Amino acid sequence: MSDLRKFVAPEFVFGAGALNLVGQYAANFGAEKILLVTDPGVIAVGWCDKVRENIEQSGASTMIFSEVTPNPKADEVMRGVDMYLSHGCDLIVAVGGGSPMDCAKGIGIVSTNRRHILEFEGIDNVTVPGPPLICIPTTAGTSADVSQFAIINNPVERVKIAIISKAVVPDVALIDPETTLTMDLYLTACTGLDALVHAIEAFVSSAHSPIFDVHAIEAIRLVHTHLLGVLEHPGDIGLRSLLMRASLEAGLAFSNASLGAVHAMAHSLGGYLGLPHGECNAILLDHVMDFNFVNASERYEKIGQAMAMDMRSMTTKEKKQAILNGIAELKMKAGISSSLGDRGTKIGDIPVLAEKAIKDPCLVTNPRQANKRDIEVIYEQAL
Repeated sequence: MSDLRKFVAPEFVFGAGALNLVGQYAANFGAEKILLVTDPGVIAVGWCDKVRENIEQSGASTMIFSEVTPNPKADEVMRGVDMYLSHGCDLIVAVGGGSPMDCAKGIGIVSTNRRHILEFEGIDNVTVPGPPLICIPTTAGTSADVSQFAIINNPVERVKIAIISKAVVPDVALIDPETTLTMDLYLTACTGLDALVHAIEAFVSSAHSPIFDVHAIEAIRLVHTHLLGVLEHPGDIGLRSLLMRASLEAGLAFSNASLGAVHAMAHSLGGYLGLPHGECNAILLDHVMDFNFVNASERYEKIGQAMAMDMRSMTTKEKKQAILNGIAELKMKAGISSSLGDRGTKIGDIPVLAEKAIKDPCLVTNPRQANKRDIEVIYEQAL
């Protein structure tokens, strides 16, 4: 591949209290009426009200759109567009995890391009940038606040589409670790492992680069070192900050290096069966690593080193097993022990899931080329 690489990232502010800058940034954009995109869970724990109060102190008014479900659906995006346009909004603020942020990205590009959200599927298909977008993540893992990806569910076809474009990179990300204090332990585990998957897939991606590698390796180190500590001490803002930084670093890496088979397969599971994205990633991770290892052994060894493994005296086969065991052990200690079968996937679903996964753009940069049967086998191993 060419050595040319482009690095895309938003302006971001990281640290406790970053959320309190939202009103100032809204004023900087000259916004008068803001669409707040969120979900009922974020409203329930109070973050939406805090953001709204901060914005309104700056002199702007807000409209709340909270009809966002996990794996955000195309019709939810289009309803958000109707609210944005009918109320004459001029800026979007997303508060929440990956679902509100991806929905907000979709609302933005549809509102300026006046085309259905599903027409933007693929790479660089957004002609006109959306209105200004400020993202405030409340989970440590999805990294939608810094990425050029928006993942939207087409419920009619039961498939997730990936919109990959510089136009969906937020203008500003206000990354405040305090917002993660309201996450429950299982969500903390799933999103933390989502960040780990982002980093691992970016590091072994066929589009990897030293520019992206530094962020990916640091994210791997941070998740491996601190995820279990956060689960043991969920109120420790210092540990929460380290996990939030891991999410940021992983996002900077995968937004530019792209992803791989784990995400292609997880998108298929989310679109077809509605399964939670972070959990699917965690379940699939070691099975995909096992498949990929032969084509990226040296890079997986560096991942093992970032996970504090001493493999100097091991054979390549022993190194592979040690790394896979390390991933499996981390998952188990984090409380993620389910299989795809436990989550309702059936053997009869696999051909359909594989057919959808091989069409996902994330598969393009997987380090080992995979055909439909390869994907089916990985799904079978994860059942």
